[in-house]
Amino acid sequence: MLVHSAPETNPTTAEDFLPLQGTDYIELYVGNAKQAAHFYKTAFGFQSLAYAGLETGVRDKASYVLQQGKIRLVLTTPYNSGSEISEHLRRHGDGVKTIAFWVEDATRAFEETVKRGAKPFLQPIVERDEAGEVVRSGIHAYGDVVHIFVERKNYSGVFLPGYEPWLSDYNPTEIGLQYIDHCVGSVGWGEMNTWAKFYEEVMGFKNLITFDDKDISTEYTALMSKVMANDNMRIKFPINEPAHGKKKSQVEEFYDFNEGAGTQHLAVATDDIIFTVSELRKRGVEFLYVPGNYYDTVPNRVGDIKEDLKTLKSLGIMADRDEDGYLLQIFTKPVEDRPTMFFEIIQRCGAKSFGKGNFQALFESIEAEQERRGTL
Repeated sequence: MLVHSAPETNPTTAEDFLPLQGTDYIELYVGNAKQAAHFYKTAFGFQSLAYAGLETGVRDKASYVLQQGKIRLVLTTPYNSGSEISEHLRRHGDGVKTIAFWVEDATRAFEETVKRGAKPFLQPIVERDEAGEVVRSGIHAYGDVVHIFVERKNYSGVFLPGYEPWLSDYNPTEIGLQYIDHCVGSVGWGEMNTWAKFYEEVMGFKNLITFDDKDISTEYTALMSKVMANDNMRIKFPINEPAHGKKKSQVEEFYDFNEGAGTQHLAVATDDIIFTVSELRKRGVEFLYVPGNYYDTVPNRVGDIKEDLKTLKSLGIMADRDEDGYLLQIFTKPVEDRPTMFFEIIQRCGAKSFGKGNFQALFESIEAEQERRGTL
Protein backbone atom coordinates (compact mmCIF):
# COMPACT_ATOMS: atom_id res chain seq x y z
CA MET A 1 0.00 0.00 0.00
CA LEU A 2 2.51 2.51 0.52
CA VAL A 3 5.82 3.34 -0.39
CA HIS A 4 6.96 3.78 3.14
CA SER A 5 4.36 2.00 5.32
CA ALA A 6 5.23 4.11 8.36
CA PRO A 7 6.79 7.48 9.06
CA GLU A 8 9.98 6.09 10.55
CA THR A 9 13.01 6.48 8.32
CA ASN A 10 15.53 4.35 10.20
CA PRO A 11 17.99 2.74 7.78
CA THR A 12 17.97 -1.04 7.73
CA THR A 13 20.90 -2.59 9.52
CA ALA A 14 23.46 -4.91 8.03
CA GLU A 15 22.03 -7.76 10.11
CA ASP A 16 18.60 -7.43 8.47
CA PHE A 17 18.46 -10.31 5.98
CA LEU A 18 14.97 -9.21 4.86
CA PRO A 19 14.94 -5.42 4.41
CA LEU A 20 11.30 -4.40 3.92
CA GLN A 21 10.88 -0.85 2.66
CA GLY A 22 7.16 -0.68 3.44
CA THR A 23 3.75 -2.12 2.67
CA ASP A 24 3.36 -2.12 -1.11
CA TYR A 25 -0.33 -3.06 -1.23
CA ILE A 26 -2.99 -5.03 0.57
CA GLU A 27 -5.29 -7.21 -1.50
CA LEU A 28 -8.79 -8.10 -0.36
CA TYR A 29 -10.78 -10.89 -1.95
CA VAL A 30 -14.37 -9.67 -2.19
CA GLY A 31 -17.63 -10.97 -3.63
CA ASN A 32 -18.18 -7.96 -5.91
CA ALA A 33 -15.10 -5.80 -6.49
CA LYS A 34 -16.94 -3.15 -8.51
CA GLN A 35 -19.36 -2.49 -5.64
CA ALA A 36 -16.68 -2.81 -2.96
CA ALA A 37 -14.58 -0.21 -4.79
CA HIS A 38 -17.55 2.15 -4.78
CA PHE A 39 -17.87 1.67 -1.02
CA TYR A 40 -14.21 2.35 -0.26
CA LYS A 41 -14.24 5.41 -2.50
CA THR A 42 -17.47 6.79 -1.05
CA ALA A 43 -16.97 5.94 2.62
CA PHE A 44 -13.18 6.03 3.03
CA GLY A 45 -12.16 8.53 0.38
CA PHE A 46 -9.93 6.22 -1.66
CA GLN A 47 -9.13 7.31 -5.22
CA SER A 48 -9.27 5.26 -8.42
CA LEU A 49 -5.81 4.13 -9.53
CA ALA A 50 -5.71 1.01 -11.73
CA TYR A 51 -7.82 -1.83 -13.10
CA ALA A 52 -7.28 -5.32 -14.50
CA GLY A 53 -9.99 -7.59 -15.87
CA LEU A 54 -11.60 -8.84 -19.06
CA GLU A 55 -10.89 -5.56 -20.83
CA THR A 56 -7.15 -5.90 -20.12
CA GLY A 57 -6.93 -9.58 -21.06
CA VAL A 58 -7.39 -11.11 -17.60
CA ARG A 59 -9.91 -13.97 -17.89
CA ASP A 60 -10.27 -15.29 -14.33
CA LYS A 61 -10.69 -12.22 -12.09
CA ALA A 62 -11.24 -8.48 -11.89
CA SER A 63 -9.09 -6.24 -9.70
CA TYR A 64 -9.65 -2.59 -8.81
CA VAL A 65 -6.75 -0.68 -7.23
CA LEU A 66 -7.48 2.26 -4.92
CA GLN A 67 -5.02 4.68 -3.35
CA GLN A 68 -4.97 7.26 -0.59
CA GLY A 69 -1.75 8.68 0.78
CA LYS A 70 0.71 5.78 0.72
CA ILE A 71 -2.03 3.17 1.06
CA ARG A 72 -2.93 0.94 -1.88
CA LEU A 73 -5.91 -1.41 -1.64
CA VAL A 74 -6.50 -4.05 -4.31
CA LEU A 75 -10.06 -5.41 -4.46
CA THR A 76 -10.28 -8.69 -6.38
CA THR A 77 -13.29 -10.78 -7.34
CA PRO A 78 -13.47 -14.05 -9.37
CA TYR A 79 -15.25 -14.54 -12.70
CA ASN A 80 -16.18 -18.18 -12.06
CA SER A 81 -17.19 -20.46 -9.21
CA GLY A 82 -14.38 -22.96 -9.61
CA SER A 83 -11.46 -20.67 -8.83
CA GLU A 84 -9.26 -20.54 -5.74
CA ILE A 85 -10.62 -17.05 -5.10
CA SER A 86 -14.19 -18.37 -5.08
CA GLU A 87 -13.24 -21.08 -2.60
CA HIS A 88 -11.53 -18.48 -0.40
CA LEU A 89 -14.69 -16.33 -0.44
CA ARG A 90 -16.95 -19.31 0.26
CA ARG A 91 -14.98 -20.13 3.38
CA HIS A 92 -13.88 -16.75 4.71
CA GLY A 93 -16.10 -14.12 3.12
CA ASP A 94 -14.64 -10.74 2.15
CA GLY A 95 -11.27 -10.06 3.72
CA VAL A 96 -7.50 -9.76 3.39
CA LYS A 97 -5.72 -12.28 1.20
CA THR A 98 -2.37 -10.56 0.54
CA ILE A 99 -0.12 -8.26 2.55
CA ALA A 100 2.56 -7.22 0.05
CA PHE A 101 5.92 -5.71 0.93
CA TRP A 102 8.04 -3.35 -1.13
CA VAL A 103 11.56 -4.80 -1.40
CA GLU A 104 14.74 -4.14 -3.36
CA ASP A 105 15.23 -7.80 -4.33
CA ALA A 106 12.16 -10.06 -4.47
CA THR A 107 14.16 -13.12 -5.46
CA ARG A 108 16.51 -12.82 -2.51
CA ALA A 109 13.56 -12.14 -0.15
CA PHE A 110 11.96 -15.38 -1.33
CA GLU A 111 15.15 -17.39 -1.02
CA GLU A 112 15.99 -16.06 2.44
CA THR A 113 12.53 -16.74 3.89
CA VAL A 114 12.10 -20.17 2.30
CA LYS A 115 15.56 -21.14 3.52
CA ARG A 116 14.37 -20.30 7.03
CA GLY A 117 11.24 -22.41 6.79
CA ALA A 118 8.60 -20.41 4.91
CA LYS A 119 6.15 -22.34 2.72
CA PRO A 120 6.44 -21.05 -0.88
CA PHE A 121 3.35 -19.42 -2.40
CA LEU A 122 4.72 -17.71 -5.52
CA GLN A 123 8.07 -18.59 -7.07
CA PRO A 124 9.95 -15.46 -8.24
CA ILE A 125 8.34 -14.24 -11.44
CA VAL A 126 9.23 -11.35 -13.76
CA GLU A 127 6.22 -9.45 -15.12
CA ARG A 128 6.76 -6.98 -17.97
CA ASP A 129 4.95 -4.38 -20.04
CA GLU A 130 5.88 -1.18 -21.86
CA ALA A 131 6.54 0.57 -18.51
CA GLY A 132 9.25 -1.86 -17.45
CA GLU A 133 9.33 -4.93 -15.25
CA VAL A 134 8.31 -6.01 -11.76
CA VAL A 135 9.64 -9.04 -9.91
CA ARG A 136 7.28 -10.67 -7.41
CA SER A 137 7.51 -13.69 -5.12
CA GLY A 138 5.50 -14.89 -2.15
CA ILE A 139 5.18 -17.08 0.94
CA HIS A 140 2.31 -18.38 3.06
CA ALA A 141 1.53 -16.83 6.46
CA TYR A 142 -1.22 -17.53 9.04
CA GLY A 143 -4.49 -18.99 7.79
CA ASP A 144 -4.87 -18.35 4.07
CA VAL A 145 -3.06 -15.00 4.21
CA VAL A 146 0.04 -14.68 2.04
CA HIS A 147 2.94 -12.24 1.88
CA ILE A 148 4.11 -11.05 -1.54
CA PHE A 149 7.50 -9.43 -2.08
CA VAL A 150 7.37 -6.72 -4.77
CA GLU A 151 10.48 -5.41 -6.51
CA ARG A 152 9.48 -2.44 -8.66
CA LYS A 153 12.71 -0.43 -9.05
CA ASN A 154 12.64 -1.01 -12.83
CA TYR A 155 8.98 -0.13 -13.30
CA SER A 156 7.24 3.18 -13.99
CA GLY A 157 3.69 1.99 -14.66
CA VAL A 158 0.52 2.84 -12.77
CA PHE A 159 0.61 -0.28 -10.54
CA LEU A 160 1.75 -3.63 -11.96
CA PRO A 161 2.09 -5.07 -15.47
CA GLY A 162 -1.34 -6.11 -16.73
CA TYR A 163 -3.08 -3.15 -15.11
CA GLU A 164 -4.26 -0.02 -16.86
CA PRO A 165 -5.08 3.38 -15.35
CA TRP A 166 -8.59 3.42 -13.91
CA LEU A 167 -10.10 6.72 -14.98
CA SER A 168 -13.32 7.59 -13.16
CA ASP A 169 -15.53 10.65 -13.00
CA TYR A 170 -16.54 9.67 -9.48
CA ASN A 171 -13.83 10.38 -6.92
CA PRO A 172 -15.12 11.68 -3.56
CA THR A 173 -12.54 13.71 -1.68
CA GLU A 174 -9.89 12.03 0.45
CA ILE A 175 -10.28 11.97 4.24
CA GLY A 176 -6.65 12.23 5.34
CA LEU A 177 -5.57 8.57 5.50
CA GLN A 178 -1.79 8.36 5.09
CA TYR A 179 -0.27 4.91 5.61
CA ILE A 180 -0.78 1.49 7.16
CA ASP A 181 0.22 1.69 10.82
CA HIS A 182 -0.20 -2.02 11.58
CA CYS A 183 -2.11 -5.16 10.54
CA VAL A 184 -3.59 -7.40 13.24
CA GLY A 185 -3.75 -11.15 12.74
CA SER A 186 -6.09 -13.34 14.79
CA VAL A 187 -5.10 -16.99 15.17
CA GLY A 188 -6.46 -19.99 17.01
CA TRP A 189 -5.95 -21.31 20.52
CA GLY A 190 -2.26 -21.79 21.34
CA GLU A 191 -1.07 -20.47 17.96
CA MET A 192 0.20 -17.00 18.95
CA ASN A 193 3.67 -18.17 19.90
CA THR A 194 3.89 -20.32 16.79
CA TRP A 195 3.27 -17.34 14.51
CA ALA A 196 5.38 -14.97 16.59
CA LYS A 197 8.20 -17.49 16.14
CA PHE A 198 7.48 -17.61 12.40
CA TYR A 199 7.90 -13.85 12.05
CA GLU A 200 10.99 -13.91 14.24
CA GLU A 201 12.81 -16.82 12.64
CA VAL A 202 11.56 -16.71 9.04
CA MET A 203 11.30 -12.95 8.54
CA GLY A 204 13.67 -11.53 11.14
CA PHE A 205 11.03 -9.59 13.10
CA LYS A 206 11.37 -8.73 16.78
CA ASN A 207 8.82 -8.99 19.58
CA LEU A 208 8.06 -5.34 20.26
CA ILE A 209 5.59 -5.87 23.12
CA THR A 210 3.52 -8.67 24.67
CA PHE A 211 0.06 -8.40 26.23
CA ASP A 212 -1.38 -11.24 28.28
CA ASP A 213 -4.89 -11.92 29.55
CA LYS A 214 -4.28 -9.67 32.56
CA ASP A 215 -3.68 -6.74 30.20
CA ILE A 216 -6.56 -7.44 27.79
CA SER A 217 -9.59 -8.78 29.62
CA THR A 218 -12.96 -7.99 31.15
CA GLU A 219 -15.24 -9.94 33.44
CA TYR A 220 -16.29 -12.04 30.45
CA THR A 221 -13.60 -12.27 27.77
CA ALA A 222 -9.85 -12.04 27.25
CA LEU A 223 -7.13 -12.31 24.65
CA MET A 224 -3.35 -12.42 24.42
CA SER A 225 -1.21 -10.60 21.87
CA LYS A 226 2.39 -10.30 20.69
CA VAL A 227 3.36 -7.33 18.55
CA MET A 228 6.00 -8.29 15.98
CA ALA A 229 7.93 -5.62 14.05
CA ASN A 230 10.57 -5.66 11.35
CA ASP A 231 13.99 -4.10 11.69
CA ASN A 232 13.12 -0.57 10.54
CA MET A 233 9.70 -0.61 12.30
CA ARG A 234 7.81 0.08 9.09
CA ILE A 235 5.92 -3.22 9.38
CA LYS A 236 4.11 -4.07 12.63
CA PHE A 237 1.99 -7.19 13.11
CA PRO A 238 0.15 -7.77 16.39
CA ILE A 239 -0.74 -11.48 16.59
CA ASN A 240 -3.80 -12.21 18.77
CA GLU A 241 -5.07 -15.47 20.18
CA PRO A 242 -8.03 -16.18 22.49
CA ALA A 243 -7.61 -16.50 26.24
CA HIS A 244 -9.97 -18.31 28.58
CA GLY A 245 -12.92 -16.30 29.87
CA LYS A 246 -16.52 -16.81 30.90
CA LYS A 247 -17.76 -16.07 27.38
CA LYS A 248 -16.56 -16.00 23.76
CA SER A 249 -13.95 -13.32 23.05
CA GLN A 250 -13.70 -11.14 19.94
CA VAL A 251 -10.82 -13.32 18.70
CA GLU A 252 -12.96 -16.45 18.98
CA GLU A 253 -15.84 -14.71 17.22
CA PHE A 254 -13.55 -13.65 14.39
CA TYR A 255 -12.02 -17.12 14.15
CA ASP A 256 -15.45 -18.78 14.03
CA PHE A 257 -16.94 -16.51 11.38
CA ASN A 258 -13.74 -16.33 9.33
CA GLU A 259 -13.52 -20.13 9.63
CA GLY A 260 -9.88 -19.95 10.57
CA ALA A 261 -7.05 -17.53 11.19
CA GLY A 262 -6.91 -14.28 9.25
CA THR A 263 -6.32 -10.53 9.32
CA GLN A 264 -8.70 -9.11 11.89
CA HIS A 265 -8.16 -5.41 11.27
CA LEU A 266 -6.12 -2.84 9.41
CA ALA A 267 -4.93 0.22 11.34
CA VAL A 268 -4.67 3.25 9.07
CA ALA A 269 -2.93 6.44 10.19
CA THR A 270 -4.00 10.07 9.93
CA ASP A 271 -2.52 13.30 11.29
CA ASP A 272 -5.98 14.82 11.88
CA ILE A 273 -8.21 12.16 13.37
CA ILE A 274 -10.99 14.63 14.18
CA PHE A 275 -11.34 15.55 10.50
CA THR A 276 -10.95 11.94 9.35
CA VAL A 277 -13.53 10.50 11.75
CA SER A 278 -15.95 13.38 11.16
CA GLU A 279 -15.81 12.62 7.43
CA LEU A 280 -16.19 8.87 7.96
CA ARG A 281 -19.26 9.40 10.14
CA LYS A 282 -20.82 11.75 7.57
CA ARG A 283 -20.23 9.09 4.90
CA GLY A 284 -21.99 6.37 6.88
CA VAL A 285 -19.12 4.44 8.48
CA GLU A 286 -20.19 2.95 11.82
CA PHE A 287 -17.93 2.91 14.87
CA LEU A 288 -17.89 1.07 18.17
CA TYR A 289 -19.69 2.97 20.92
CA VAL A 290 -17.47 4.22 23.74
CA PRO A 291 -19.23 4.67 27.12
CA GLY A 292 -19.44 8.34 28.08
CA ASN A 293 -17.86 7.78 31.50
CA TYR A 294 -14.68 6.61 29.73
CA TYR A 295 -13.81 10.27 29.18
CA ASP A 296 -13.98 11.10 32.89
CA THR A 297 -10.58 9.45 33.41
CA VAL A 298 -8.81 10.75 30.30
CA PRO A 299 -7.39 13.99 31.82
CA ASN A 300 -5.72 12.14 34.72
CA ARG A 301 -4.67 9.13 32.67
CA VAL A 302 -3.46 10.86 29.52
CA GLY A 303 -2.63 14.40 30.65
CA ASP A 304 -2.53 17.41 28.37
CA ILE A 305 -3.39 16.91 24.72
CA LYS A 306 -3.93 19.44 21.94
CA GLU A 307 -7.38 18.17 21.00
CA ASP A 308 -10.59 19.25 22.71
CA LEU A 309 -11.88 16.45 24.95
CA LYS A 310 -15.53 17.32 24.27
CA THR A 311 -14.91 16.91 20.55
CA LEU A 312 -13.20 13.56 21.07
CA LYS A 313 -16.12 12.42 23.22
CA SER A 314 -18.69 13.51 20.65
CA LEU A 315 -16.89 11.45 18.00
CA GLY A 316 -16.03 8.45 20.23
CA ILE A 317 -12.26 8.85 19.80
CA MET A 318 -10.15 7.29 22.57
CA ALA A 319 -6.81 8.54 23.93
CA ASP A 320 -3.81 6.91 25.57
CA ARG A 321 -0.24 7.89 26.50
CA ASP A 322 3.13 6.20 26.75
CA GLU A 323 6.62 7.49 27.54
CA ASP A 324 7.01 8.89 24.01
CA GLY A 325 3.74 10.81 23.71
CA TYR A 326 0.06 10.13 23.22
CA LEU A 327 -2.15 8.54 20.60
CA LEU A 328 -5.77 8.87 19.50
CA GLN A 329 -7.67 5.89 18.10
CA ILE A 330 -11.11 4.64 17.13
CA PHE A 331 -12.42 1.34 15.73
CA THR A 332 -15.07 0.79 13.09
CA LYS A 333 -17.63 -1.94 13.28
CA PRO A 334 -16.97 -4.80 10.82
CA VAL A 335 -17.19 -3.53 7.24
CA GLU A 336 -18.95 -6.65 5.95
CA ASP A 337 -21.86 -8.77 7.21
CA ARG A 338 -19.69 -11.45 8.76
CA PRO A 339 -18.32 -9.94 11.99
CA THR A 340 -14.73 -10.29 10.82
CA MET A 341 -12.55 -7.53 9.34
CA PHE A 342 -12.72 -3.93 10.57
CA PHE A 343 -10.56 -0.79 10.54
CA GLU A 344 -8.76 1.18 13.21
CA ILE A 345 -8.12 4.89 12.65
CA ILE A 346 -5.06 6.06 14.58
CA GLN A 347 -3.22 9.33 15.09
CA ARG A 348 0.17 9.10 16.77
CA CYS A 349 1.33 12.20 18.62
CA GLY A 350 4.69 10.71 19.56
CA ALA A 351 3.34 7.51 21.13
CA LYS A 352 4.73 4.24 19.79
CA SER A 353 2.45 1.89 21.76
CA PHE A 354 -0.94 0.39 20.92
CA GLY A 355 -3.41 1.94 23.38
CA LYS A 356 -3.14 -0.42 26.34
CA GLY A 357 -5.05 2.07 28.49
CA ASN A 358 -8.03 1.74 26.13
CA PHE A 359 -8.25 -2.04 26.17
CA GLN A 360 -10.89 -2.20 28.90
CA ALA A 361 -13.25 0.28 27.25
CA LEU A 362 -12.61 -1.23 23.83
CA PHE A 363 -13.39 -4.74 25.00
CA GLU A 364 -16.58 -3.63 26.69
CA SER A 365 -17.68 -1.90 23.47
CA ILE A 366 -16.91 -5.00 21.42
CA GLU A 367 -18.74 -7.19 23.92
CA ALA A 368 -21.82 -4.97 23.62
CA GLU A 369 -21.78 -5.56 19.86
CA GLN A 370 -21.23 -9.31 20.35
CA GLU A 371 -24.22 -9.41 22.69
CA ARG A 372 -26.38 -7.71 20.06
CA ARG A 373 -25.26 -10.33 17.54
CA GLY A 374 -25.89 -13.16 19.99
CA THR A 375 -22.27 -14.34 19.80
CA LEU A 376 -20.87 -13.34 23.22
